[in-house]
Amino acid sequence: MTIQRPPPAHPFDEAFKALSNPVRRKILAELKEPEQNFPGQDHPYAWGVCAGKIEGACGLSQSTVSAHLSQLHQAGLVTAKKCGQWIFYKRDEAAIARLLEFLNEAL
Repeated sequence: MTIQRPPPAHPFDEAFKALSNPVRRKILAELKEPEQNFPGQDHPYAWGVCAGKIEGACGLSQSTVSAHLSQLHQAGLVTAKKCGQWIFYKRDEAAIARLLEFLNEAL
């Protein structure tokens, strides 16, 4: 009996997994307009949004939000920039555009 290998992972599999969770979709959607959805940040929004601001908006524990942000980052949907003790997250618009283009062409 021959055991077949599973097909190779698709480059967007991690993105699809990340987007399967409503909290991660909400975070990604709110990062689209950071000034409006995360007001009062002391640092420039060009850096992204401070993880603490995202935690406050989600109303979830720090560890839960951190895990969601980590998954979005691993999937390539957000970038992370560390500045001192803070980490700033912002959407990776080029990666999101590639994902949307794939969906448009493939499905």
